Amino acid sequence: MEQTRNSSESSVGLKSAIKTEANRLGFTLFGVAEPHPPDTLPNYLFWLAQGRNGSMDYLATERAVARRADPRLILPDVRSVIILGLRYPRPANLPKSAAPGLHGRVAAYAWGKDYHDLIPPRLEQLAKFIQSRIDHSLAYKIYTDTGPVLERDLASRAGLGWMGKNTCLIDPQSGSYYLLAELFINIRLENDPPFFADHCGSCRRCIDACPTGCILPDRTLDARRCISYLTIENKGSIPTELRPQLGDWVFGCDVCQQVCPWNIRFASPEFDSELSPQPENARPDLMAAMSLTPQDFNRQFKGSPILRARRRGYLRNAAVVLGNARDARAVSALARALQSDSEPLVRTHAAWALGQIGGAAARKVLDQCSGSETDVEVLAEIAATQIACRDVGRSS
Repeated sequence: MEQTRNSSESSVGLKSAIKTEANRLGFTLFGVAEPHPPDTLPNYLFWLAQGRNGSMDYLATERAVARRADPRLILPDVRSVIILGLRYPRPANLPKSAAPGLHGRVAAYAWGKDYHDLIPPRLEQLAKFIQSRIDHSLAYKIYTDTGPVLERDLASRAGLGWMGKNTCLIDPQSGSYYLLAELFINIRLENDPPFFADHCGSCRRCIDACPTGCILPDRTLDARRCISYLTIENKGSIPTELRPQLGDWVFGCDVCQQVCPWNIRFASPEFDSELSPQPENARPDLMAAMSLTPQDFNRQFKGSPILRARRRGYLRNAAVVLGNARDARAVSALARALQSDSEPLVRTHAAWALGQIGGAAARKVLDQCSGSETDVEVLAEIAATQIACRDVGRSS
C-alpha cells in the first residue's frame, strides 16, 4: 500500500511545512503535481519535427524525449513533483549605466548571479528538510532548466499559472519573471488543482512586439529566430538577415515579457536578493567588451549566466549591437577586433558591424583587412560588407 502518512504528521501537514520552508528559501511560487505524462508532449514532438529547436540537438535525443514523455523514467518511484518559482528582477529595475558610452542590454534573469548555482543548493536544503520530517528514506531528483522536464506543463498542472502566448508561465498574481525549479520525490503529497484558465484571450502584444517574429500561433516559438537562442545557445554565426533585429540585446531578450499586460499590471518589484542587478552585467560597455581577453571575460562574468555564451559568442553579439548602433565611436574597437582577435567568428561579425557604420575610417579598415585576412568566412564577410559600406557612404 502506498505510503501517504508517516508517524509524526499527515501528508497535508507535511506539505504545509514544506511550503513554509520553500518560502523561507526564497521560492515565492509553490505547487505540487502528479508525475503523469505531460499534456503538451504532442506539441513538443511536433516542434522538434519542424526543426524549431535549431542546433539544440540535446533536446531531441531518444533519452531526452523519453524522459519528457514519462517523468517516472527520471525517478522510478516518484510519487509527487514539487514545482517552485524564484522571482528575478523585472526590467523596470534596470540600473542606469555608470558611464556614458555604447551599452548593450541583457535579459533580466542574467543581471545577477547564475541561477544554476543558486537554485540547486536550495533544492538540496529543501530535500534535507523533507527527509527530517519523514521516517523512511527520501529518494529525489532536482532540476532547474537542467534536465529533460517539460516544466511549464508541470507548473500549470500544479496550479502556478498558464503558459502564455509567449511560451512563458504566467502567474495571474505576479506575472512571469520567474525561474522554475522541480523536486521529484518518492512520497505522495496532496496535489494542487491544475490551472486550466487561459487569460491571454485575444491579446497579441507579445507576438506583435517580437523583433524577429519567432513567436508562433500554437504557443511555441521558432528558436532559430529567437534573440535569446541566437545570442546564447547558438554557437555559430548569426544569420545576416536577423542581425539588425537584435537591436541592443547582447545576451537574451525580455521584449515579449515587457509588453505582456500581466507583467505591466502585476509583476512585483521584489526579487531574490542573490539575483540583484550588477550594473556591469546588466548594461555592459560594448566597446570595452571588444577588447576582453579570455581571462578578462572569465573574470568579469564569473558566477554570471553570461558565461554560457562564451567569449567568442559574447563578442560576436557585442559586435552586432555596435553595428546596429551605427555610432562612429565604435569603429576603433571593431577595427581592433577585426585586425587581431583570434576568433574568426568575432572577426566576421566585427566586419559586418563596420559595414553597418560605414564612413571613411570603417572602409579603410575593411580594405586593409581584405589583404591580410586568411579565414575564408571572414574574407567573404569583408567582401560583402565592403559593398554595404560603399552603399552607406553614397547614401550619407
